[in-house]
Amino acid sequence: MLKMNKISCVYQTDLIETHALRDIDLNVKAGEFVALTGPSGSGKTTLLNLSGLLESATSGTYLLDGEDVSSLSDRQRSSIRNEKIGFIFQSFNLIPDLNLFDNVDVPLRYRAMGIEERRRRIENALELVGLSSRMKHLPSQLSGGQQQRVAIARALAGEPKFLLADEPTGNLDSLMARQVMELLEKINSEGTTIVMVTHDPELARRAHRSIELLDGQISSTQLFGVSAEEPDEKTEAESVA
Repeated sequence: MLKMNKISCVYQTDLIETHALRDIDLNVKAGEFVALTGPSGSGKTTLLNLSGLLESATSGTYLLDGEDVSSLSDRQRSSIRNEKIGFIFQSFNLIPDLNLFDNVDVPLRYRAMGIEERRRRIENALELVGLSSRMKHLPSQLSGGQQQRVAIARALAGEPKFLLADEPTGNLDSLMARQVMELLEKINSEGTTIVMVTHDPELARRAHRSIELLDGQISSTQLFGVSAEEPDEKTEAESVA
């Protein structure tokens, strides 16, 4: 699903050069649930953004679902994001003036998709996260955990192959965090590949594999479970730069 080779990312200004990632080698198999961990500033979010084609690497190659996406145009990257990748953010990013149905509909409107197909996907996604009875509610009428479930529904309505989650439980209490994590595990069990950034060791252990980053490099990898496809030898022993 995802294969990176010697990926580096350097941010430059007139006065300073910052190496966010250094020679990252990473394989994620279809159906895996991978957690990215590490201290603040270690490169987790940069790696997630590169995975989701929100940023470009300075060097290295990146294959997503078998396609080399290392040097695509902005329009091509946007098309792949919309068709293959779902995003879940810590801050929910819901539009406050739109009800749940319309919030989930927003990314689908950028596709050449009929209204009935969009409606089917929206209703199915909201039913999956347990909010089908509230689709006409505004985000302000929901709890934080419910808003995060709407954000998950919005990502799932696009039927992505690959789901990226950046601290999806960071703004939630422990009970709501467990509920969101259980939902992500259910989605993964049905075949969706997930890469999640988290600072919580307990949540990381619920993934199939945890990859720790330190100073822009992979410092260690731990296996916790078995993914839909057994990781190959290179996946089990991630290259440490």
